Amino acid sequence: MFRKLQQRFRDMKTIKQLCEQAEQHARDSGQKEAGAEHLVLAALDLPDGTASAAFARLGVNGRQYKEAIVQQAADALQGIGVQVDSSALPGTQPLAATATGMLYQAQASAQSLMRALAAQNKPADVALLGAHILLAACSAQYGVAIRAMRAMGVEPTRLATAAQAEIQAASMVA
Repeated sequence: MFRKLQQRFRDMKTIKQLCEQAEQHARDSGQKEAGAEHLVLAALDLPDGTASAAFARLGVNGRQYKEAIVQQAADALQGIGVQVDSSALPGTQPLAATATGMLYQAQASAQSLMRALAAQNKPADVALLGAHILLAACSAQYGVAIRAMRAMGVEPTRLATAAQAEIQAASMVA
């Protein structure tokens, strides 16, 4: 019981870290609120390394995800006949950090990802990992996070399988 309680506190700390990092990634890309794609970037920053390892299982460098976010925007605009220099795309200019004193605010996609994360059947004594975030992100049908994965040549179902394998491998070590 005590170990499960300790793990919950560690998971809460991980969620706090994810949210703060996601907000920073959002600001760095010129957005006020974090989306699912920013939570994926934050998962790649986690020290457990499982999110990066899941991408690596597919032969892809997870650090390319940030560029893929910009690429999917360019692809979407090109799809409707608009040619834009990628440096001029919305969301490529950083915003200054502003303390609002408000509770954590996020885009609908990030809220949906967090609901999917909560719905995962993760045992209470298993640590929350970056791979869990990827698994939740891969459950979405639409959105920037999914389009960015596809822009990298990564099919979300394959990434979800790789994330599951990383979760399994990490639980064997623990």
